[in-house]
Amino acid sequence: MKFQRNVRISRGQLDVTPFAGMFFCLLIFVMLASLVYTPGVRITLPTSDQTLSGVAGPTVSVALASNGQLFCRNQLVTESNLVEYLTAERQHQKEPLTMVLQADKDVTLQQLNHLRDIAASAGIVQVLQQILPRVYDSRSGAKVP
Repeated sequence: MKFQRNVRISRGQLDVTPFAGMFFCLLIFVMLASLVYTPGVRITLPTSDQTLSGVAGPTVSVALASNGQLFCRNQLVTESNLVEYLTAERQHQKEPLTMVLQADKDVTLQQLNHLRDIAASAGIVQVLQQILPRVYDSRSGAKVP
């Protein structure tokens, strides 16, 4: 059985209207996505050129914002609540507890020392500050300034 084929390659002009519609939809999506509120406090960790090591054993993380706010378990806490929480965590652990301090790079040395004193009053001896490794260029392997 023979079927008639009358399919021809279109040699007409390309209709730009669907492409323009998709472009404007994507543009609106990107513009609206940039206006969405992201909850939380932005903490920018400092960077380092040194090789970084991890922590063996139990840890507790405490974040310190540049305005002096303290965060523990992703919640804003006061100093007295932080001391109570750190003391309770230290008593629950059999091994020595290490506090990992996630301090903003704009935090003063006085604020860091005050937080170390809070950890010492809770019975935590080792306090380590979390830092970011330096960024490497993937093509050349060189460090990016």
